[in-house]
Amino acid sequence: QVQLVESGGGSVQVGGSLRLSCAASGNIDGMRHMGWYRQAPGRQRELVGAITVAGTTNLVDAVKGRFTIYRSDNTMYLQMSNLKPEDTATYSCNLRTIASEVYWGRGTQVTVSS
Repeated sequence: QVQLVESGGGSVQVGGSLRLSCAASGNIDGMRHMGWYRQAPGRQRELVGAITVAGTTNLVDAVKGRFTIYRSDNTMYLQMSNLKPEDTATYSCNLRTIASEVYWGRGTQVTVSS
């Protein structure tokens, strides 16, 4: 079993920054990659970006140049800068194992106001 706990969400003004954390615990030896997703009210959950065990990252076009994903030990981070109102959402992290198991955290709320 794997447990994921997100933190770091909050309310910021347009142009502000936040750093989200996703702490993984449990049996993570079989991890293949971790990812950040977000879901705004009334919308489907969407991928923000992911990082592989080797450290390769990818981000969706909507956040490129503003967000960065990195990992340190068992924690994955999402550094968000130049935040926009459309970034308002609940951000969740997931972890996928080489056995194709997928684990999710409960999420953390990010609100960007103008």
